[in-house]
Amino acid sequence: MAVCARLCGVGQSRRCRRRQRPSHQDQGSDSDSDMDEEEEEKIVGKLKAEAGKDCQESLGAVRPMLELDASAKPCSTNVNRLGYEETNCAVRQKPQSLLDLPPELLVEIFSSLPGTALPNLALVCKKFRQILNTETIWRRRCTKEFGMKEDLRKMELVGVSSRELYVKLLHPFRNILGLWQPDIGPYGGLLNVVVDGLFIIGWMYLPPHDPRVEDPMRRRPLFRIHMWESNRASVECMYGHKGPHKGDVQIVKKDEFSTKCNQTDHHRMPGGRQEEFRTWLEEEWGRTLEDIFHEHMQELILMKFIYTSQYDNCLTYRRIYLPPHLPSDLLRPGLFKGTYGSHGLEIIMLSFHGSSAKATKLTGDPNVPAGQLTLVVHLNRPVRLPDLERQCTVEDLSRLVLGHHEEMQREAQGEEAQGQGAEGDEGTAAAEAPAVEASTTSGATRAARAASDAQPFVLPLGVIARNEEYPRSCTKCFYGTGLIAGHGFTSPERTPGLFILFDENRFGFIWLELKSFSLYSRLTDPLAQALAPSMESFEVMLQNMQSWTS
Repeated sequence: MAVCARLCGVGQSRRCRRRQRPSHQDQGSDSDSDMDEEEEEKIVGKLKAEAGKDCQESLGAVRPMLELDASAKPCSTNVNRLGYEETNCAVRQKPQSLLDLPPELLVEIFSSLPGTALPNLALVCKKFRQILNTETIWRRRCTKEFGMKEDLRKMELVGVSSRELYVKLLHPFRNILGLWQPDIGPYGGLLNVVVDGLFIIGWMYLPPHDPRVEDPMRRRPLFRIHMWESNRASVECMYGHKGPHKGDVQIVKKDEFSTKCNQTDHHRMPGGRQEEFRTWLEEEWGRTLEDIFHEHMQELILMKFIYTSQYDNCLTYRRIYLPPHLPSDLLRPGLFKGTYGSHGLEIIMLSFHGSSAKATKLTGDPNVPAGQLTLVVHLNRPVRLPDLERQCTVEDLSRLVLGHHEEMQREAQGEEAQGQGAEGDEGTAAAEAPAVEASTTSGATRAARAASDAQPFVLPLGVIARNEEYPRSCTKCFYGTGLIAGHGFTSPERTPGLFILFDENRFGFIWLELKSFSLYSRLTDPLAQALAPSMESFEVMLQNMQSWTS
């Protein structure tokens, strides 16, 4: 049977005719096994428990194929004219263990098991070990677990098997796949590590050039891991302009890893720091320093170049998740790119938490660094805009927003006083809590419905916008607050503003105190393996992000 499997590439079929010489008797399953029957059954039982649900489902799919009639006749053996024994098994007897299954069924079963269970499976017996050398099994694991779309036979042609690709590349580096935030001081960033073809590549996502907020994101490779040049995984740094060179990746712990460049001279340019700065400015901002007339903006750009270039792609990354999507959310949460005045475009993450929405910075600036809560929107505080003529004056808009701001402050003071007076009556407070929560939830629902009609929108005179091409109608408006601070994140405070929802992929925020408008557009790039496993884990991640840069 094993010979048949190697010849046909699949295994002996249910009606396969196998010819044998009379002198070679059937050895049985015991000859293929490296242990006695009792020990073998123990290991197979343990293996089933380790494989879990996947193995049970596979056996469940195969079991109907194995159910045979009790009256089935045993196989008959005849000697043909050439002197060979010819075994004709019209109907097989019911297998008593996995070892009795034909190789083609074992290949199907093993292909559906997690790749981490296969090495232990190879220890069961010689037959299992031989079947696990089948490339079909490892090709399927590479495709199912890591989404590889490339034809893995290309790797096999250059001497790298699918098994080696799984064992030496994909499995060891599986924990670095997904979204990460680099530790670059206040600037942060967004790194997406993916299986790209026959490589694992770390792509740094960069916002489009200011102020074109609705343009697609830009990508820059920082490192890659592959097995092209040797029989082991090789790490290459992609930073700089001299092509790939030697690098290293170290997995510090479960949700943290670091990269190191071993040839930083590849990052240098012949013209020195001036040429490096001009090249960086062209890539980062799409312009030259002479095109930027604002002196303060020139200082901010030069400061960012000096700060970020000192790392030489030797960075530490921490894992981040995308927020879960609930049916009650105002819009689909996710990543957006927005305008932040002289700081250019920055990336934020929008998430929903009951009656409020929060926007967290993934990239930041020296005033409000990455990881901080840039916006808080109160969904139970809708704002109905006046007619277009009254929208043109910032005073009328300020009156509407500040009215909600004062009410929020009075409610906060009342809740604080009520909490101090209710310290001796905890039972009553606990009994009233569900009613208060239900009232808040229903109030937020009514508020969203009240603000659901489309409204004309125009920016008030005196409000500065980096991008004049903004939508002229909106669906909802809510009271919110934005975080502002001095250089170095000094004296941070939340200032009132207006959240404007244009559509599913765009929203804006008017900073009343700064008399500034920020437009946000959704990041539409596909981001695999990035969704948070639960809302609780996402909340913990947000708290950790704020502590990194506080």
